[in-house]
Order: sequence, then C-alpha cells, then structure tokens
Amino acid sequence: MSFESLKIGKYVVEKPIVQGGMGVGISWDQLAGNVSKEGGLGVISAVGTGYYEDKTYSKKLVADRPLSEANFYSPQALHKIFANARKICGDKPLAANILYAMNDYGRVVKDACEAGANIIITGAGLPTNMPEFTEGFPDVALVPIVSSAKALKIICKRWQKRYNRIPDAVIVEGPKSGGHQGFTYEQCKLPENQLENIVGPVVEEAATWGNIPVIAAGGVWDKNDIEEMLSLGASGVQMGTRFIGTHECDAHINLKNVLLNAKKEDIKLMASPVGYPAQGVVTNLTHLIEKREGPAIKCISNCVAPCNRGEEAKEVGFCIADRLSDAFLGNTETGLFFSGTNGYRLNEIISVKELIEKLTQGE
Repeated sequence: MSFESLKIGKYVVEKPIVQGGMGVGISWDQLAGNVSKEGGLGVISAVGTGYYEDKTYSKKLVADRPLSEANFYSPQALHKIFANARKICGDKPLAANILYAMNDYGRVVKDACEAGANIIITGAGLPTNMPEFTEGFPDVALVPIVSSAKALKIICKRWQKRYNRIPDAVIVEGPKSGGHQGFTYEQCKLPENQLENIVGPVVEEAATWGNIPVIAAGGVWDKNDIEEMLSLGASGVQMGTRFIGTHECDAHINLKNVLLNAKKEDIKLMASPVGYPAQGVVTNLTHLIEKREGPAIKCISNCVAPCNRGEEAKEVGFCIADRLSDAFLGNTETGLFFSGTNGYRLNEIISVKELIEKLTQGE
C-alpha cells in the first residue's frame, strides 16, 4: 500500500505522517526540520523555548530557570528555532504545537505565525477561540486536537459562528499517547475511548463539516498501524514517541536512553499539575514524588494556567516545567520523561530518513 499525501489547508504534506510536538526541547529545529525535509510534517514544540541554546534567549533567569511565561515561552528563541529548521527543510510545511493550557497562549500563537509556522496545532484544552490569534495570517492552517467527535462538533460550531471558518484538519488522540491525555484515569482504560474506536466517529463528524482531514494519534508505531488508521478513514497519523529514537531528535542522549532502557511495565499514567493524567516512564523522580521527597516547587516559569501558579504542582508533588526541562538537560535523577505506551519498543537510534522509510515501506 502506497500512502497518499496529506492536505492541511493550502499545504501538501508528501507523506501522511505528522511528527508529534514534544516539549521541552524534544522536537525543535533538528527533528522538525528533518521530518519536513523527508516529506512528513515536522512540528516544533513552543513549550520551554527559553531553554533553547543554553537559555541564550531568556532575558531573565531565577535559579538558572526562565522567569515567568515571558521567558519560558521565549519569542526570540521560537524565531531562531524556526529559522534553523528552515535551513534544513526549505519551504516545506512546518508546524508549531502550542498547548491551549499554556499561559500567554494567544501571544505564543502570534509569535509562531510571525516566526513562519505554516500550521498551528493545539491540544491540552478545547481551543474554541484559536482563530482570533491568527488574524492577519490567513494562510496559517489551524489544527485542533480532540479526543471525541463531540469535542470536534463544539469547536466547529463555535468557529463557524464566531469566525466563519472550520479547522483545516483535526487530530484525534487516543489514550496511548505520551504526555497529557484528554481523558480521566478511568476513561483512559475504557474500550470505547481507544483510538481504533474513536477515529470512526470523528471521521463521521468531520465529514459533516466538509470532509475535514482527520489525523489519528496515540499509540501509532509502524506501517501496519498507519495502514489500520487509514483504513478507518483517517487521512494521516501523528507519531511522537517513535521519533525520539532518531539521531536528529533534539532531546539529550540521557532522555533517549531512558526510553531505550524502559520496559513495558515502566510506562504508566501519573498525576500532573495540568489536571489530567500524563503518560511517562517511571523513574527516580516518580519514587521521590511518591515519598513526597521530590525537588522543591517554586513556580519560577508560570507555564500553564491550570496549575494556578504552582498550587496544583504542590498537590501532585512536582513542577512540570522544571521537571521536563531537567529531562531536556539530561538529569535522570529529577527529570520527567514522557512516553507513549509503546515507548518500550524503542530499541535503536536511527536517522529520521531511515525511520520515515521504515514507516512508509515497512520494516
């Protein structure tokens, strides 16, 4: 089976593979630039850009961490990341992943548009006002992430009424993805919420709005999985964790090794300051948190609104900005390592080119 290209707004992605946006520092210029170069859609994460190039672009630091959302989501760094990715992929489509739950969401969306993002992808909440932040950038395609047909319907109704537009594509994400889930703990386990069972209803809902392309995400691992999702009506897939196993992935080698060494039983759902469960690898940090002996919570970066300036972090026992950035910096003692449920299947580091060949031609 040869794969057709994926159309998102005015952009054509040669191979229907979207690389998941992974922050802090897992998918920046090197990974995203090379994925787009090889015909997929490279996605730059806007999370934690203040750590880019050794925090060069953070104007203010406290305890060597970017102070407040103005520095944690550094516009100067985001522009530099896009510029460096463009050196790799030229004028091929490039996307930015921007969490709806982040503080300064609207500002970061504008930053990404100005930096040259062709496509904005947003999850971690229901982005009902997403189009208002891209006014003045009519060519930028908008792609919300949903976990149900109902969520897509709400977004389409709201967007059509307020902005006279609908999403250019939609990502439907099941509970096997890495990082934050669009479900509660209990809902993550239910058969009706598994990706293979939610793609169909989302495809049906998308069809009623003019055949919005649907991209399936969460647990997609190989060519067989891609073919299964396409057979269910999806136009493409999004894959995050698998791309961590590439040379070009911007993550620290220690982060890659955590996944390479993980066993199936090491990947679990955990509480998060964002209010939804997150999927990651059980590490030293997990055990520290369980004993309430984790690193001090200081809320220096004020990263996400639901955390309420560190209040939720204190409830669950860790600061998500600090712990994800520790993972980016290679600190295996206090780092938080997100992974999809299939992360234990990573067993080698290969090039992006080789990975995309495996995904499109089979292993």
